[in-house]
Amino acid sequence: MNLSICLISFYSLIVMSLTLFINSIYFIYKELVVFIEWEVLSLNSSSIVMTILLDWMSLLFMSFVLLISSLVIYYSKGYMAGDYNMNRFILLVLLFVLSMMFLIISPNLISILLGWDGLGLVSYCLVIYYQNVKSYNAGMITALSNRIGDVALLIAIAWMLNFGSWNYIFYLECMKNSYEMEVICIMVILAGMTKSAQIPFSSWLPAAMAAPTPVSALVHSSTLVTAGVYLLIRFNVLMVDNYLGKFLLLIGCLTMFMAGLGANFEFDLKKIIALSTLSQLGLMMSILAMGLPILAYFHLLTHALFKALLFMCAGAVIHNMMNSQDIRFMGSLVNQMPLTISCMHIANLALCGTPFLAGFYSKDLILEMVSLSNVNMLIFMIYFISTGLTVCYSFRLVYYSMSGSFNSGSLHPLSDEEWNMLKGMLGLLFLAIMGGSMLSWLIFPSPIMICLPLILKLLALLVSLLGGWLGYELAKFKLTWVSNSLNYYFFVSFVGSMWFMPIISTKFVSYMFLKMGYMLIKLFDQGWSELLGGQGIYKFMKKSSKINQIFQDNNLKVYLMMMIMWIIILMVIYLI
Repeated sequence: MNLSICLISFYSLIVMSLTLFINSIYFIYKELVVFIEWEVLSLNSSSIVMTILLDWMSLLFMSFVLLISSLVIYYSKGYMAGDYNMNRFILLVLLFVLSMMFLIISPNLISILLGWDGLGLVSYCLVIYYQNVKSYNAGMITALSNRIGDVALLIAIAWMLNFGSWNYIFYLECMKNSYEMEVICIMVILAGMTKSAQIPFSSWLPAAMAAPTPVSALVHSSTLVTAGVYLLIRFNVLMVDNYLGKFLLLIGCLTMFMAGLGANFEFDLKKIIALSTLSQLGLMMSILAMGLPILAYFHLLTHALFKALLFMCAGAVIHNMMNSQDIRFMGSLVNQMPLTISCMHIANLALCGTPFLAGFYSKDLILEMVSLSNVNMLIFMIYFISTGLTVCYSFRLVYYSMSGSFNSGSLHPLSDEEWNMLKGMLGLLFLAIMGGSMLSWLIFPSPIMICLPLILKLLALLVSLLGGWLGYELAKFKLTWVSNSLNYYFFVSFVGSMWFMPIISTKFVSYMFLKMGYMLIKLFDQGWSELLGGQGIYKFMKKSSKINQIFQDNNLKVYLMMMIMWIIILMVIYLI
């Protein structure tokens, strides 16, 4: 049996995932928490200790990350089949997963930084994988945006010197009202906002789509973007009933609304799904800020399942469309690739929160808890409008790419024949259907009674149906129609470009400094300092040596002139 690196990685990861899942069930049942301190090095009186926290949350999250990454690697076997550097790609993905493992099991800010920076570094390597100008720019904005969070985490580590150790888990409860813990919490929130791409750091997330699709499936479901949410779930004690929680609630809601609105004006298949990830991250952040970390964690896990499947299906479509990502060139794909499109429909429906699919259990529970909570009207409205927008862009995507007539050229070899990719997708399909109900039984062992009026109970369903209808109506178009977007050009460009955030994050940050640097170079380096410095001295010396040369030419006229000048000088001196 010829085992490639893909298959070895797949089997290893899936075995580890199942082991961790069984352990997590045992930990939930027994209510266990295991704290391991491993002394790496002891020198005189100082020792370096690696701490590991194993509870049901970290074990369950690790099992999900390993399961999704194993299926993504199996999928890559088909997707990256023509790539010369296949082994390098798989090793980078494994390194990415390893960094995430470090982050999940660490109750210590130092070892969290190890995983945190590992994610940032490896994500840069994966985003620039295709090595073109667009990938390099996307990689740079990804790396630099995440550096802000890294610096915030470093400041938090420095501030932890006020305490006895860097194991933050010891100090959360007893020090939650202290000034020191407040500063650490602000820094951790800033770090979480950059990693999970909340406003104003959102522009890197759609840009990171320059990476290969298997990487997008991994990054946008269970690893990089969820790291910030996971860290804040661990720090959630510090955000209950204070201004930090309220601030994070507003930021999360705005991100959710902005991404949902932007996805309705986007035509790039991968960017639509990336913006939907951003919307769901906003949902997780906001519900976490409301003091419901278990619900945020529950949605994080269910979202990981259907979002990885959605990206895999999108990758298969792009693969068969000869690397075209524009949904306007698709259409009638359900006839061309029935299995892939069926998987994509199920993932889309799970994203919309269709009853009894994975997304429904967490999303519906979140919306009911929002209806039950003491939040103001603005937050309440944003939650439900964003839910409607999710269904809206999902149905728009279905209308453009799955139904209607085939809009592309006749040379596309569309088929469902790539079995490695299909196997990876079908593995996740089962979880996208059953995962939500399974997790809800695991995470919430005792039922919670949510008693609401009929209109509030049905509001989520009504908003979803309205959003679906609106998405279908807005997507219908004929080539003879005048494009409405041209009549409202400023509004469409403002909403479609994520409220001008990519421009603000790139040109706005760098343009003034580059302009100032150019003016300084022109004024000083190529201006006055050039004239008074090197070039000026050179010209003066050159001129002086030319005059000196004239005097040394042994010319009679020069001698006569010199004699007359000396006579005049002597006469002037004599007269004075």
